[in-house]
Amino acid sequence: MDKLTGMLAFVKTADLGSFAAAGRALEISASAVGKSVTRLEDELGVRLLQRSTRSIRLTAEGQQFHERCRRILDELEDAHALLSQASDAPRGRLRVSAPIVGHHFLLPMIPDFMARYPDVELDVHFTDRSVDLIEEGIDVAIRSGELPDSRLVSRPLQAFRLQLCASPDYLSRHGEPAGMADLPAHSAIRFRHPNTGKLLDWPMLADGQVHPKTVLAFNNMEAVLGACLRGLGLACMPDFLARDALADGRLRIVLGREAFVDGQYRAIWNSSRHLAPKTRVFIDHLSEQLTATG
Repeated sequence: MDKLTGMLAFVKTADLGSFAAAGRALEISASAVGKSVTRLEDELGVRLLQRSTRSIRLTAEGQQFHERCRRILDELEDAHALLSQASDAPRGRLRVSAPIVGHHFLLPMIPDFMARYPDVELDVHFTDRSVDLIEEGIDVAIRSGELPDSRLVSRPLQAFRLQLCASPDYLSRHGEPAGMADLPAHSAIRFRHPNTGKLLDWPMLADGQVHPKTVLAFNNMEAVLGACLRGLGLACMPDFLARDALADGRLRIVLGREAFVDGQYRAIWNSSRHLAPKTRVFIDHLSEQLTATG
């Protein structure tokens, strides 16, 4: 029990950034939290937290230990939910990973979820990095494309369309392409994948077709949108990201009948883990709010 108490105190301190905050969350004193962490460090023979008068941060060993402790505590929570008679009521912390542009469709549906399930604490991480759900303790991820791991299962969510866009200013200065063959004469703003460092190919280009000259590359799709709005080149982006700018005329679709590819987001979770009530209701809520097609 002492080991579990120390792990819980350590994880809460790392998550919340102070012994005082961890103490409030655990309903014990800050000094009790600090003593539990110190006993854990003494037992392990390593320093897990680097303390200063202003902050507490994880050491390299602490980062590794934190990831493993988080998975252990999550498994204990799942086991409790599985066996507890009160498990029908969704509750607890739910860790969600979504692409950075996902806030456009995810944030509008969160207030209703919070109202329906007030005991579920949503912890949402927006990142374009490919995350390892199992290693990083993610309950649900929202991603497009193929499943990266056979241990994962998914449910289809919102469909989207990748399309080419440009600002009216750019098109007035450089002309509007009449067909795909005109694209090499233009400038491209492209997305660079954070994991691989590779530029994302425009999927509407067939084999042998050449990209426009890449003049800017970003590892953030919001930056791609911003550069496109400033007339710096053509950009390939999802329709929901460009929707407002297209509606008010700040952007225009280029080669609308030729240059588009349909895609779909999916909710992804670990098939080997018991699906806790909090996870199940969130996935159901995603499905209700983000209408799947195809």
